[in-house]
Amino acid sequence: MKATLISKENTEAKFKMEFTAEEFEKAIVKVYQREKGKFEIDGFRKGKAPRGLIEKRYGEGIFFEDAINDLFNLNYPLAIDELDLDIIDYPRTEFSQLKKSEPFDVTVTVTCYPEFEIKDYKGVEIETVSSEVTDEDVDKEIENLAARNSRMVEVDRPAQDGDTVLIDYAGFVGDEQFEGGTAERQPLKLGSGTFIPGFEEQLVGAVKDEERDVKVTFPEEYHSEELAGKEAVFKCKVHEIKETEKPEIDDDFVKDVSEFDTLDELKASKREELEKAAAVRAENSMKNSVIEKVFEANDIEVPDVMVQQEVESMMNEYDQQLRAQGMDLQTYIKYMGQDPAEFAESLKDEAFKKTKTRMIVSKIADQEDFEVTEEEVKTELENMAKQYGLDVEKLTEIIGADNIGAIEGDIKIRKAVDLMYETAVKK
Repeated sequence: MKATLISKENTEAKFKMEFTAEEFEKAIVKVYQREKGKFEIDGFRKGKAPRGLIEKRYGEGIFFEDAINDLFNLNYPLAIDELDLDIIDYPRTEFSQLKKSEPFDVTVTVTCYPEFEIKDYKGVEIETVSSEVTDEDVDKEIENLAARNSRMVEVDRPAQDGDTVLIDYAGFVGDEQFEGGTAERQPLKLGSGTFIPGFEEQLVGAVKDEERDVKVTFPEEYHSEELAGKEAVFKCKVHEIKETEKPEIDDDFVKDVSEFDTLDELKASKREELEKAAAVRAENSMKNSVIEKVFEANDIEVPDVMVQQEVESMMNEYDQQLRAQGMDLQTYIKYMGQDPAEFAESLKDEAFKKTKTRMIVSKIADQEDFEVTEEEVKTELENMAKQYGLDVEKLTEIIGADNIGAIEGDIKIRKAVDLMYETAVKK
C-alpha cells in the first residue's frame, strides 16, 4: 500500500491509498478461504467449491467488498501514522473502479485535530477568593447537626408552617375524581413546596381529624395536559400533626453525636473541616477564573465534529443519571416538550465551551512537555481505587494496560491547570 497526502487545509486532510493488483488478489483469496463454507455448488461438498465456480455463479465481484474492507481496515491506521495525521472523526472514502487482477485506490477525507498555540496563560490576573470561616458558619454547622438528630413528635394543636401532617386526600375537577390525585396517610411538610402551589398553605391551622377542602389551580405548564391550568378541589383529612423537636445543643448532645466531650471541642473540629473545605472551594474558584481568562484570550478553531461528540457524551451522561432515578432521557425530553434534536441543540453552547477548554488545557500540557512519573500514576490509581472501593490490582486490570496513557493525560492536564494557577497574579 502506498499512502500519498493530497491536501491539508485547516482541519481537513485528503490522501490517497493505492493498492497493487497483487495486494488486491491476495485479499480476495483470503476472503474466499474464509467465506467459501457459506456457498453450495452442485457437485461439490459445502465449502469445497472452487473460487472460479463461485464467482461464475454469483458474479466476479462476490468477494470484492470484503477484500477491500480488509485491506482498508488493515492499512488505514498505517497510512494515518505514516502521514502523521491526528484524526478526530470517521473517514469519508471514494473508491476507484474495481476490476479483477487490477490495482485500485481509495481517496480518503478526514477531519484532523487543529494545529494551534496557546498564549497568555502565565501571569493571568484574577481576583482573590476569600476562604474565611466565621463563627456564624460554625454555629450553622452545629445547628444542622442538631437538625439531623432531631425527632418528630405529635402535637395537639393547629398545624403550623414547618409541621409535618399525615393526610388522606382525593382530587376532583368539578364532580369528577381524576386519576393519580388520591393518597392515604401521606406525610407532607407544610412550607416544603412539595405539592401544587397553594395546597400546603391551606392546611395551616387544620387540627387532628379535621376534614378540609383545599382549592387549587394547576399550573399552565403542568405535566398532565388533562389538568394543566384547571381548577381542582382536594378533599383532605388530617390524621396527625407532628413538629420537629431539636435536641438542646450542649455537652451532653455533643457526647451523643460525636467522639468529643465538649461543645467547644466539636466547634473547633467543625471549624477545621469548614476551613479545609472553604480553602478547596476558593482555590477551585480561582482556578476556574484563570481558565476562563485564558479561554477568552485564545481564539482557536473548534471542529464541529468535536462539539457534536461532546453533545452526545453529555446526552449519554444525562441518560445514565436519569436512569438512576427511574427515568430515561427520551421520557425526560418529552416531558420538557422538546424533541431529541431540540434538546441536543440546547446543549451546543455548553459543549463548545467544554471542548474548547479541554483543547486549551491539553495544548498547554503539550507545550510545557510535562513528565509523569510512575509514582504519580501509582498515586492516581490508589486514589481511584479508594474512590470506587477496589484494590489497585483489580482497578488496573479493569482499566487495562493500554489505557494507562489516559491516566497520564489526566495528570498532565492537572499539572497544566496548576501551572496557570500558581503563576497567576492574585489581586
